Amino acid sequence: MGSTSSFSIKLLINTKEKKVIFAEAGKDFTDFLFSILSMEVSTITSLLFTYNMDMVGSLGKLYESLQNLSHTYLQSNVNKDSLLKSNVSCSSTLFNLKQTHNTYKNCYLESGEVACVSTEYYGPRSPSYVSSSYGHGEKKSGIVKGVVTYMIMDDLEVKPMSAISSISILDEFVNVMGVGALQEKTVSVGVNEGLSLLKASMETKNVLTRVFLGNH
Repeated sequence: MGSTSSFSIKLLINTKEKKVIFAEAGKDFTDFLFSILSMEVSTITSLLFTYNMDMVGSLGKLYESLQNLSHTYLQSNVNKDSLLKSNVSCSSTLFNLKQTHNTYKNCYLESGEVACVSTEYYGPRSPSYVSSSYGHGEKKSGIVKGVVTYMIMDDLEVKPMSAISSISILDEFVNVMGVGALQEKTVSVGVNEGLSLLKASMETKNVLTRVFLGNH
């Protein structure tokens, strides 16, 4: 599995506390962050497992156990690969994940027993992520619009970048720490950083600081 793209984001760092205050990011990185919400647990686990990323908790062991379990112990109608392999509801260019062919079962009661009918379709579950045409041949793609810059806080709170919001944060910071404690740093986000962000988002509220500064 290879990455098809990388993103650049700008960090504003509190050098005294070695902590990221916020990041300035464009549509590509913001889309990536929001796409995490549409990934199934099996997709996240599979990615981290494939790239040998240590996982907090027991999902890694659960995934490995099913991977190693002989088909002898599985029900005849169970497809182990479908449980282990990524089943993505939206595309992610960073991880080279594509929308996949999904099969869902609508179940109902019939004569006291559960009966299921498979329904197959391609593409995402959320209509908000479907590419559609508008205007003069332009395409809507991804999740957020690309005409603005986004402010990403250390805990991954996302909001449109504005002079008012950034000045408010900077005023508060400068009053406490002083302007000399501020540092700007541009970083590249590739597949390794993306996986680290994915992992850190489930472990800490200081996500950007952990991934890009190695702290907290």
